Amino acid sequence: MHVKPDFPSPARSATILVRIMVGWVFLSEGIQKFLFPAALGVGRFAKIGIPAPQFFGPFVGVVEIVCGALLIVGVLTRLASIPLLIDIAVAIATTKIPMLAKAGFWAAMHEARTDFCMLLGLLFLMLAGAGSFSLDQRLSRQRFVI
Repeated sequence: MHVKPDFPSPARSATILVRIMVGWVFLSEGIQKFLFPAALGVGRFAKIGIPAPQFFGPFVGVVEIVCGALLIVGVLTRLASIPLLIDIAVAIATTKIPMLAKAGFWAAMHEARTDFCMLLGLLFLMLAGAGSFSLDQRLSRQRFVI
């Protein structure tokens, strides 16, 4: 026998919190790549060995700004998560994995905490979608109204 809970789960509507958290971090980091290019944009990319840093620094900044904003408002959430997953995977591979070899496990874990939270947040959004309070949800409802 299936018993319905007295209160519906707020999980679908609570997805907005994950979208805002993940989207805000990427939006903020993308903006900072332009505000502080030597430390966080082109200069950082050159320092860690990313090829063509003059191209990829601003390119990644734009991807983070656009996709981060899309996550915040809940538009194309699953699609916007894909380039950000690539972004964070490259960040982990180029900065945290070398740190693991150089400074040890705990130092790398300390420095990687935000990266891993973003990775897991993006995976959650890929699986769960934008949730109830999103433009994705609103647009999908309008498509099926005849």
